[in-house]
Amino acid sequence: MCIMTSRPTPTPRRSEFDVIEPIGKRVVIRKDDNKRETRSGIVLPDSHEIPVITGRVIAVGKAIENDEDQTIRQYDKVLFDPREAIPVELEHDNRLFVVALDRVLAIFRRSEPPTPAGDGRRRTDEADPDDPST
Repeated sequence: MCIMTSRPTPTPRRSEFDVIEPIGKRVVIRKDDNKRETRSGIVLPDSHEIPVITGRVIAVGKAIENDEDQTIRQYDKVLFDPREAIPVELEHDNRLFVVALDRVLAIFRRSEPPTPAGDGRRRTDEADPDDPST
């Protein structure tokens, strides 16, 4: 006679922590989703080599935060080398990495749009026609 018992269904494990603070000159980056399809619909094959990937900085270490010479800030979009990044299992999707600052390769920035010549604003080096001192 064989008696079958049902196994309890595993409950999703919730982490007891919900904040991560990097120590020293490190940042926590949430990796962007891997894009496997281009805008025109071409599906890209998987790559077996470890790529350089992009993500958003979600936390910075106090050493970076207090250093006025550092240009990286929270919420910056960055390009980083994942080979020495440490994955963190804090969220269910496991897209967080602790990355040393020297492994952040680039920060994406928007350039300031040039002001059009005919926008009615005067350059600071132009003379004011209404000012008698110039």
